[in-house]
Amino acid sequence: MAPSKPSQTAQSSAVLSLWKAYNENTSSRLKTVDAFLVFLMLSGVAQFLYCVLITNFPFNAFLAGFASCVGQFVLTASLRAQVNPQNRSEFKEVSPERAFADFALGSIVLHFFVYNFLG
Repeated sequence: MAPSKPSQTAQSSAVLSLWKAYNENTSSRLKTVDAFLVFLMLSGVAQFLYCVLITNFPFNAFLAGFASCVGQFVLTASLRAQVNPQNRSEFKEVSPERAFADFALGSIVLHFFVYNFLG
């Protein structure tokens, strides 16, 4: 059964309203972080599809690359939560500079382990 026109219109107006609010209320710094999150998600999906559809020959390379995407996504999502001005009450003791330093150090440690897993 196909969805009715009013529900499609309501859904599209809700999506447009969400997109408009996002563009108006989100700083360019957070939009940059969001763009990086989308890139990491698409990269992980591409690696997973390649492994499933084409080959997983060096399986440890797939695991390292996929773990790198997932780990970096988690670190970046944490950074976004800490530098978002709307979350200031939850992260009172963490300055944006400290959050970025933690992100950078976590990324270095993550990629050190990923590189060592490659062999």
